[in-house]
Amino acid sequence: MTRRKKPLIFIVDDVPQNIQVAMSHLKALDCEFAYATNGEQALERIKITMPQLILMDVMMPGQSGFETVEQIRKNRKIDSIPIIFLTARAEPEDIVRGFELGGVDYITKPFKGVELRSRVRNHLELSAYRFSLEEQVRKRTQEAELLKDVIIEAMGEMAEYRDPETGSHIHRTREYVYTLSITLVKNGHFTDQLTDEYIALLKKSAPLHDIGKVAIRDSILLKPGKLTFEEFEEMKKHTSFGEEVIANLEQMAGHPTSFLSCAKEIAGAHHEKWDGSGYPRGLAGEDIPLAGRIMAIADVYDALISKRVYKDAISHEDAIQIMVDGKGAHFDPLLVDALMEVEPVFFEIAQANRD
Repeated sequence: MTRRKKPLIFIVDDVPQNIQVAMSHLKALDCEFAYATNGEQALERIKITMPQLILMDVMMPGQSGFETVEQIRKNRKIDSIPIIFLTARAEPEDIVRGFELGGVDYITKPFKGVELRSRVRNHLELSAYRFSLEEQVRKRTQEAELLKDVIIEAMGEMAEYRDPETGSHIHRTREYVYTLSITLVKNGHFTDQLTDEYIALLKKSAPLHDIGKVAIRDSILLKPGKLTFEEFEEMKKHTSFGEEVIANLEQMAGHPTSFLSCAKEIAGAHHEKWDGSGYPRGLAGEDIPLAGRIMAIADVYDALISKRVYKDAISHEDAIQIMVDGKGAHFDPLLVDALMEVEPVFFEIAQANRD
């Protein structure tokens, strides 16, 4: 909610004279005012004006004040605005209902001007203090997220710096992962797992898929030719090393987090294959974590179109054909279908993030 220089008080009462009386008592607080004379009108205007405080009458024709507040509490945009009931309804059960609906105060008519001013002033000050705290939390959260993103990027690049020909690999694969995920959701696949929050985690975690390469010897990682059987067996260990690195981070954090759990799945499972012939565990089909299956598509496609010390790059078209040939063997068939739908987007991402 954007904060005004002067707080806005929204008054809801079906009697215009009552609105004028309340405004006259409160003008000394240096506030701005808006009003409505029925509940339906109030709901529409409150969503537009976004006041700092609402004064709500209860007895109104049509939708009552209680019913109006129930509707306000169902709208996430305005549900946190503090509400003071200002009404002639003084029965104990009415007061209880007012507080049960989330009212911050309950003032009965007739009231004294000094009482109204004091209570409104207190709640405006509380609202301003809460807003200040929320802003501080928001800024701290943004700073923490930014720091986390920078650390993730740096950790991902630790592995990439070991292989100077893959400088933009982490940037491209992150975008491939995101594109593939939203396409799967659009097509109605894995919607229970691929929530907006989880897709954001996947995108953030993708740069850590090869973090385990920091433990692989340069003589293997940078070898300008085919690896021997023994060398390839050591190279394959980067998946397990990656899991260990992230597991150590979880231990340092004191407990598992959704982000680190996702990153660990990506690091450990992105070389598994749909038919069970992959590594490090030889998982097959849906036993392979979805994060690993998605990362496999991104990682293999990018490896195919990129030059390495041991191979030349191939064209986008040839790479896509290899991916299609791997459907049901190397890759989850549903993911290959999604790739075919967005393969022009993959090409655009690759062109925009060349090494």
